[in-house]
Amino acid sequence: IDRFDLSREVEFTSFAVPYIVGEIKRFFRDTSWAVHVPRRLQELRVELAKAKEHLATSLDRDPTVKELAELLGISDEEVIEGLVATNGYTAGSLDMPTGDEGQPNGGGRTFADVMGEADPAMEKVEDLHTLAPLLEQLDERERSIVEMRFGREMTQSQIGAELGVSQMHVSRLLSRIISRLRKGMLVEE
Repeated sequence: IDRFDLSREVEFTSFAVPYIVGEIKRFFRDTSWAVHVPRRLQELRVELAKAKEHLATSLDRDPTVKELAELLGISDEEVIEGLVATNGYTAGSLDMPTGDEGQPNGGGRTFADVMGEADPAMEKVEDLHTLAPLLEQLDERERSIVEMRFGREMTQSQIGAELGVSQMHVSRLLSRIISRLRKGMLVEE
């Protein structure tokens, strides 16, 4: 209303309709996408849909990327980018059937049923990755004790016999080594 100029002697409806339609289009463009997509890709989606429909009727099959690019006068990469951006228009539910081939209703499985989950062994991998440089900081004797105890699963008595020390001394050495490694692991986190 603020932009309407009575001195131009134009009907208000002639002035207002394009503005109102534009505002409605802008609202839906900016709020109806499930994922934020740049405006040029939103507009390309519309052009691609029209071009696909036009080519599909004339070719009697789905058009290729190259055919779409030629019709719109853009590169293949831009067509692919526009097609990928189209996926951001709607978000699918994890409760939708997977649509497994040969199974009615995807065999009753949903996307949530086939989604991956955190691998419990991943934490162990991360711990080992953090532990490796700490083990390198140990001297040769300490590394040897750790390797015998945890690598070869020898008892403290067996380690003591091999090193020529008592089982009690091996126990103290292991406690000291493990304590150092534990402190190093906590600092790394």
